[in-house]
Order: sequence, then C-alpha cells, then structure tokens
Amino acid sequence: MITMEKFLAIDAGGTSTRAVVVDASGTCLGYGRSGVGNPISSGIEAALASLEDAATQAVEASRKGAVSLSGAAVAMAGASVQIHGHLFHERFITLGLDGNTVIESDLLAGYYSGTFHTNGYALMAGTGAVGARIKDGALDAVSDGAGWLLGDDGSGFWLGREVVHAAVAALDGRGAPTALTALLLDSLDIAWDPKNRIDGRVAAQQALMKAAYALRPVELSRFAPLAFAPAADAVAQDILARAAGHLARTLAAVADPGVQGPLVFGGSVLTKGGAVGAAVLDAVSGAFGAGGGPAQAVLVEDGMVGAAVMALRAAGITVDAAVHERITGTLSTLR
Repeated sequence: MITMEKFLAIDAGGTSTRAVVVDASGTCLGYGRSGVGNPISSGIEAALASLEDAATQAVEASRKGAVSLSGAAVAMAGASVQIHGHLFHERFITLGLDGNTVIESDLLAGYYSGTFHTNGYALMAGTGAVGARIKDGALDAVSDGAGWLLGDDGSGFWLGREVVHAAVAALDGRGAPTALTALLLDSLDIAWDPKNRIDGRVAAQQALMKAAYALRPVELSRFAPLAFAPAADAVAQDILARAAGHLARTLAAVADPGVQGPLVFGGSVLTKGGAVGAAVLDAVSGAFGAGGGPAQAVLVEDGMVGAAVMALRAAGITVDAAVHERITGTLSTLR
C-alpha cells in the first residue's frame, strides 16, 4: 500500500488563523481555525499559540493513526515573513512534522488561492490594501501595503476613516449632510440632539471624536461597512468611488505588458457587494483586459488555498489545474 505524503499549510491572518493538512495529490484531509496569527500586531507568543492551535485541530481532524508531515508552509503578512521559520517549526514537530517549515507572503497565498498560474497579478483590500505582480511564481513587484499611516489607500481602514471624517464634518457644517452620520452615531450608541451643545459644539460630535480617538487608528476599519449601506447617499458614493480610484492606481502601478496572467482580488472591500471591485476593473481594463475587452478577476475568500499550494510547491510538487481544483474543492467541504 502506497502512503501519500502529507503537508501542513497555514494562513496566519490579522483576524484569524486557518490551517489544513493536505496530501501530495491536493486532497485536503483536516482543517482548523483559531485566533490572530500576525506576530507584528499580536506579539510572537500569541501568534505562535494561534498557529499551534489551528495546526493541532487540522492534524487531529486528518488523523487516521499516526500523522507524519513531510513539510509545512506558513503564509504571513508583510514583515512577519522575515521571522525565522524555526520558531514555528519547533511547535509543529510535536504534531508529526519531520520536514522543513517555510514562511511565505500572505499576498502570494492570496494570489495562489485564485489560480495555479505562476505569472499574474493580485490586489488585496481588507483592513489594508496592496497590489502585486507575480512572475515565475514569486513576488516581482509590490505597490502600497504601507500601513495606515503611510498608505493602504482604498482599504477598509481608509474607508472607515473617511466615514468618520465625513460624519464629523457634517455635524459642524464643514461637510455635506450624509446618512453616514446617523449610521455611525447609531453604531457607537451616541444620541443625536442638535440642541445639545457643549462650548458651542454639538454634543454628539464631541462624543464621536472622543470615541474615534479612543481607538487604535487601524481599528477605524470597523466602520468601513457603513460606506456600503446608504445606496443613494452622495457622500457615501463619493467615498466608494475614491476608494476604487486609489485601488486602481495601486494595481496599475505593478502592471507590466511583459507579464500576462490572471488577476486575483481578495479582501472584503473588493469581494463583498462588488461595487468597488467592479469600478476597479472598469478603471484598469486598458491594462488588464484580455484582447482589449473588459478586465476580469478571480475573487478569493482568503489565502488558505494558496498556502496549501505553496506547501506542495515547496516540496517540489507541481500544482496544475487539476491539483488546484482538488485543493479548492476538498477544502470547501472541510470548512
């Protein structure tokens, strides 16, 4: 009886961590999920605990007797990729790992979640925003992803900040009236009474500013969904249009006529509702539309499929269309 090699793949995110055990054919055998896995935002010990928890769940779910893992791949954000793999490797040995652990970019994992092709493009817009050109299976050029202070234009953070900015400006007359004001005050349980003022300022605005400054800047992303809520509101529509413009520029910055391939979109700003994603595609059709037609994108939920792809590729296993489809299908069944 032939025993097929098994691998551990982990997508360690800023919100949650996902893990899967996958065999060499691309069949996913066990899945696990835990908390925040980004060492930069949550600290190395908390991240290690989340990775170990998700990996343990995946291994236990795949277990039919002893499990031997021939390798592991961990997809992580930005600077986290520079963390030495041995820190994670040691945690996985007790789970049956007897091969190597590689640390990969979550941006590359997002791309490979949508395609098996080794040349193409990715645009991710969740809390942050980043675009990339992929060539010969590696990141060839990256645009934005510079964080809330220096970039992430058009991201969930950017949208949330614009929502708060518009509401504050509307409350003191600097900005146009907008339905976003009531939605935002509601979400923060702030009462609205135009007659209630403190030192000449509407009390609701004072409370809103206090609540906003009590948050870490990146936490403003929690208000991003409000921008999609009032469909007929001119201020909200302007925010979404400007977000699409920013993201289109981020993607255009990595375009290269010499690199042809699929375009993959990830992150809730691009995949939920479709308004921003459609506007971005319309804006970049000249650079990414096949044969001069409209640009199209593959939408991905997260980087889990891509992490599995990279675990197999790290072991020298070719991931073609059939293997990629098998990973996607069997993982969907496990989730």
